Amino acid sequence: MALRHAVLAALLDEELSGYQLVKAFDLGVANFWHAQPQQVYAELTRLEKDGLITGREVVQDTRPNKRLFKVTDAGLAELDHFTGTAAKPSFLRDDLVVKVQAADHVDTRTLIGQLTERAAMAQAKVEVFTKLLHTMRGERTEEEFLRHGERIGPYLTCLRGLAFERGNHDWCVRTVTILREREGIHARR
Repeated sequence: MALRHAVLAALLDEELSGYQLVKAFDLGVANFWHAQPQQVYAELTRLEKDGLITGREVVQDTRPNKRLFKVTDAGLAELDHFTGTAAKPSFLRDDLVVKVQAADHVDTRTLIGQLTERAAMAQAKVEVFTKLLHTMRGERTEEEFLRHGERIGPYLTCLRGLAFERGNHDWCVRTVTILREREGIHARR
């Protein structure tokens, strides 16, 4: 997947400024595609040049003018083509996992601190996703929303983000527990 597809998907529901798009990336799209703000702005320029999005200037009295972007028919066709291509398998690329791989040969106290910090970050994201999912579905149950909701794509990707962060949290907590238990065992020897 290219950044262009993630940007196009993020612009499907409404016109967004570059700033709003960066915020949307932080909250939702970042679950499946990471990009720096400057990459998002550069991609907006390319997408507009390629005719996949269109931008319009909004004049503001008390703030600088802004540009709002929306997907064009060509952009929708690009997304349709993209969804028809075979999906590549995902993979994990995480420096903390590499550090855990070396746990038998390094000071685990530092590692335990990093795992504890990561678990806290994952738990904070779990809480954000849980609130976001509730906001999306309103007073409906999840099953009602999934059957009858207007747009379920963002909801389903948010569910994936929630599952991912729960998995991160649980793995970190379990790994900390195991490392601490092993420290205790080795200290008694």
